[in-house]
Amino acid sequence: MILDGKKTAEEITLSTKELIEKENYKITLALILVGNNPASEIYVRNKKIACAKVGIEVKGYNLPEVTSEEELINIIKDCNKDDEVNGILVQMPLPKHMDETKVINTIDPKKDVDGLTVINQGKLIGGLPTIASATPRGVITLLKKYDIELTGKNVVIVGRSILVGKPLALLFLQNNSTVTICHSKTKNIKEITKQADILVAAIGKPKFFTVDMVKEGAVVVDVGINRIESGICGDVDFEEVSKIASFISPVPKGVGPMTIASLLENIVECYKMQKNIL
Repeated sequence: MILDGKKTAEEITLSTKELIEKENYKITLALILVGNNPASEIYVRNKKIACAKVGIEVKGYNLPEVTSEEELINIIKDCNKDDEVNGILVQMPLPKHMDETKVINTIDPKKDVDGLTVINQGKLIGGLPTIASATPRGVITLLKKYDIELTGKNVVIVGRSILVGKPLALLFLQNNSTVTICHSKTKNIKEITKQADILVAAIGKPKFFTVDMVKEGAVVVDVGINRIESGICGDVDFEEVSKIASFISPVPKGVGPMTIASLLENIVECYKMQKNIL
């Protein structure tokens, strides 16, 4: 069965729009792009479109590649102080002359819609209420939408980034799953992935996960987005793996739309946190 991220994301977007209109929330997101990375430009455009759909104002900053780290940090500090700005998102990756960790941690944790500051990551580790990264949040939401049991399940996540792999592992742990994280240095990866009740592919290699790496009846979540000659594909060989998986997310129309919808939810949560709305 297909995990329809597009449909689920549309439902989340609609409910977010209705909430903002009903409560008359006046929400503004500062969206900062440095340089002209083509993929980043597409992501930023999609985020702007999504915000417009639900009534979130976007204050866009399109900065040239030569922008200094100090200039970027000063813009973030100004946004931190501005009570009209409720969320701050710096599109990654940044140019090589900038320290991403330093830049991210300049963001006020209450305005950190990506959940990447060490404060919000620490709260996630501690199981405290916080903003979780949009992609991991979207994955968990999608699985729950399809009533997929997480308690006691063997979850294998292939990928250990701070944006997906690590926070997603913590969210699965909060849902009482047993979690294994694999990465580029993992030995006998096939033997590990074959044990997964839920397999999450997030390594950025086109069609890397073949049918012989997946247990029959497993739930497969494909986080990868890869551009190949024939178009866009995920990290999973969808055509073959879909024949044995009980549930599988497609690429596109799977995790991608869920990430955008979850970002909208994060922006609203940041707003409510700042306004002390329970």
